[in-house]
Amino acid sequence: MADSVPESARQTLDRLYENPDNRLTSLFELTPDDEQVNAQLPVFKALANEHRIRILEALRDGELCACELQVVLDAPQSTVASHLRELKDAGLVNTRRQGKWTYYRIGDTAVLQLLDIAEALAESTD
Repeated sequence: MADSVPESARQTLDRLYENPDNRLTSLFELTPDDEQVNAQLPVFKALANEHRIRILEALRDGELCACELQVVLDAPQSTVASHLRELKDAGLVNTRRQGKWTYYRIGDTAVLQLLDIAEALAESTD
C-alpha cells in the first residue's frame, strides 16, 4: 500500500501528521469499493445528458409513450429511442407494452429524489 503512494503525497503526510503511516492506513480504508463505484457509474452517465433529464422530468407525473416523448423533446424518433434505451439500461425507466405502443415510466422514485437534489445544489450555488 505505502509503496503506491506518490513521493509528494508521502512528504505531505510526513509534514502534517506525527504518525503518517497510521494516517496513510486510515486513508486507504476510505478508498471506495470498485463494485460500488461501478454500480453508480451507469446511473450518473445516464443522467449526464440534457435530453435524458428532460425525459425523466416529463415522466415525473406519469407514464408517456415514446411518441409523446418525441413531442416533449422536439426530437426525431431515433434520438428519443436512443435516450430511452440508455435510461432503461441504467434502470431509471421501466416500460410497458400495449399493442404497438411502448409506454415509459420512472423505474424508481429515487431518481426523482436525485434530480431534486441536483436542483437544490444548483440553487445553492446561485
